Amino acid sequence: MNAEQIFNWRAEGGQQSLVGADLRHLDLHGVDLAGANLSEARLTGADLRQANLRQADLSGCDLRFANLRQAALSQADLSGSDLRLADLSEALLVGANLTGTDLRAATVREARLAGSVLTSANLAGAILASTSLTGATLEGAKNLAGLNLKRVNLAKAAINGVNLAGAYLGEADLAQASLIKTNLAGAFLVGAKFSRADLRQANLTGAVLAGVKLDQANLSGAILTGAVLAGATLYQANLDGANLTGADLSGTVMPDGTKQD
Repeated sequence: MNAEQIFNWRAEGGQQSLVGADLRHLDLHGVDLAGANLSEARLTGADLRQANLRQADLSGCDLRFANLRQAALSQADLSGSDLRLADLSEALLVGANLTGTDLRAATVREARLAGSVLTSANLAGAILASTSLTGATLEGAKNLAGLNLKRVNLAKAAINGVNLAGAYLGEADLAQASLIKTNLAGAFLVGAKFSRADLRQANLTGAVLAGVKLDQANLSGAILTGAVLAGATLYQANLDGANLTGADLSGTVMPDGTKQD
């Protein structure tokens, strides 16, 4: 099946099933498959640039090496799909279901995933720089440790219990994000925003938070041993039970508004 046959299929009311269809390496650039059922389809290496896949069922699909640049995938179901080495740059994935998706080494740069669900997704080696994940759910997501998440927008995202040890989160927006028991040990967080974030019992051992805004953040029970907080702002933050042993607080604005020497 090629793009012309897909067009004819849509024009005829979409009677032919695309469940499990073999669409490997086809040129489907700009094709309209909104709402189509493509579950278990084989789309390895397919060209789906700027394709309309809104609300499509792509669960269990083989999308390895597929080109999905600028594709519209809002509210699509990609659960359990294999997207290894796929290109999702600038794709629109608002409200998409990516539960259990394999995104290893996928390029997701500047994609919009607001409100998407990435529970148990495998993100090892994925490129997520400048991606918008506002309000997304990443609980249970795997292999985020050490990832480059520069300028990623994670405001209001649910990231509880996720391992982000050693991740690069410079200039990331985590305002009002939920990071309860999240592991951020050794993470680079310079320029990040954590205003009103929930960091209860989070592990920030040795994390670099120089100049970071933590105003009104909840850090109760958080581990900040050896963390670099020089020049950070903690105004009205909750530090009850937080461990700040060996932390660098030079020039830090404390919860009461006073500034450390």
